[in-house]
This record gives sequence, structure tokens and C-alpha cells, in this order.
Amino acid sequence: MATQLLIYETAVPVSNARHGTCSVEVGKGFAFARNVNSVPLMAIEFPQASPEYPVVFAQGADQVLPAVILGARQNENLYLAGDDSWRASYLPAFIRRYPFVFSPGEDGQTFTLCVDEAFPGLNREGRGQALFTAEGKPSEYVDQVLKFLQEYRLQFVRTEAFCKKLQELDLLEPMQAHFTLPSREKLSQSGFLAVDRQRRKALPPDQLHELAARDELDPIYLHPQSTRSFYLRVQTSSALNLPLAIYTPEDFAALERSETIFFSMYYAALAVMLLYNALLFSSVRESGFLHYIFYIASVGLFLFTLNGLAFQRLWPDAVWW
Repeated sequence: MATQLLIYETAVPVSNARHGTCSVEVGKGFAFARNVNSVPLMAIEFPQASPEYPVVFAQGADQVLPAVILGARQNENLYLAGDDSWRASYLPAFIRRYPFVFSPGEDGQTFTLCVDEAFPGLNREGRGQALFTAEGKPSEYVDQVLKFLQEYRLQFVRTEAFCKKLQELDLLEPMQAHFTLPSREKLSQSGFLAVDRQRRKALPPDQLHELAARDELDPIYLHPQSTRSFYLRVQTSSALNLPLAIYTPEDFAALERSETIFFSMYYAALAVMLLYNALLFSSVRESGFLHYIFYIASVGLFLFTLNGLAFQRLWPDAVWW
């Protein structure tokens, strides 16, 4: 993440001469972010991003900036689904601003609106939002883009100041991220920084007050929560059966569908066996069939309860047992 142009290929200034007939169609997926495993994050985004992303501080050539980790490997984005949709409810502003970006002038005070011409949604067929009106003036859509990028630039400056303050207070320390993939493969990443908890606790009251007055205290506390570990304490009066697995929403939905089909077939087979033996018992009055009926019913009810289906279908409100 050495540059602010991670996902941009051919960003050029927006002009009526070059883009007078162009439109931008967004909302067709995020394939442009497929090969990035981290993107910058503004300090104001910490409350929304920290519940869903690991937030770290990335050391660049001349500055430190917050970033969200998207993948465990280089050029890997685990938040991008197979259909190019995003696997999180919050989308970082760095991704949302694409395909537009500000290019700073030589004085560092003026900025030019640019668009990535490699973006598939940039077209001359009229799909999406037009960039210019028939009179050659920037459209209302471009005005909205400018307002968004101006706010992004403002937050970028504030984030730079926030990170410089963290460095001045010597709150950052090197960290490593360790991943264990479903295949049992273990990966690690380094080169990141994190807020040291002991140094944070040692801050004097006047510095804490200064950080709070500048709305910089919340990000300091939210950042460690995004990389936290979860510890579960489970207590039961019977045998412990607690298989844990983590799924993406798409994978969990697919698993639930396949399990529903399997359980439906399995319990239907048990019901047929129970009914068949009930008919045999009513015909021959042999006690062995009655015993077998009770056995099938007991096993079926036990498995129905063990799989959690009984709590869903038979006694959903009986949480006390």
C-alpha cells in the first residue's frame, strides 16, 4: 500500500473535451478491488469499519496511515465474493470514491478531478450518470462527486494529523498478523503498526484530554477491538457438544440449504419406517414391532433435538430446558 492509487490504472483529468459524452455506471460490482489485500482508512471511519475489518496502521515511505486488511496473501481480497459483490455491510470510502480521485497540483493546494479510464463502467453509451450536460458544464453527478472527494480530502488531512500525533506520543509499535486458513495453512503478515495498550494506559490526563477534544481518542480505543480475539466460556449440566465454525454469509446460506435437504430426507425416511412398523403392529400384534416403533421415535426425537431442529419446530420458547 505504497500509494493512494492502489486500484487506479489510468487516472486522467476529467474534461469536457475528453469526456463530454461519457457516463459512469456504478453498482456493477467491485472487481476493480480484486487484487488488493489492504486499503487506506480514514480515522472518521473507525466506528463503522472496526466491527467488520481488522484495522492496522501501515508504514509508508514518508507517513503512517490507517488501513483495513482485506486478505491474508498478496493480491488477495477475501471481502470480494465470486459475483464481485462486497462481503461486508460497510464499504471503506477509498473504495466508494472509485473511479474518481483528486490529483494534487505542484503547489499541493489545488486539486484536479480525475477518472480511471480503465473502469468498465465508464462508457459513451449513456449508461449511468452523465459527466457533462449538453451545454458542456459539469453535471449534478460530478458536483456530488466533487463534494465527496473534498470531504475525503479533508478527512485525509485530519487522519494524517491523527497519525502524526500517535507517532509523537510514541503509541505505535510493530505488529504481526497470524492467519489460520480452513485448509490448516498458517500465514503471517508483518510491516504493520498497532497502538500499544500499556503506552496508551500510561498517557497523562492532559494528553488524554487533548485527544478527546480533537475526537481522536475514540479511534485509539476502537482500533485494538478490530483485531481482538474472542474467548467463550461455556457451562452445561450435560455432555458438552459445541462445534464451532465460521462461515461467510454466502457459504452459510449454501450450507443451510444443503442441510435442510438432507435432514428432510432423513426424517422423512424415519417417519416412513415408523408408519410401516405401526401398520405391521396393528396387523400382527407382535410386541417386537411396538418396541421398534418406540426405538425409532426415541432416536428420531434425540437427533431432532441434537440438531437443534426441535427447538426451532417443536418448542421454540422452551429455553429453560
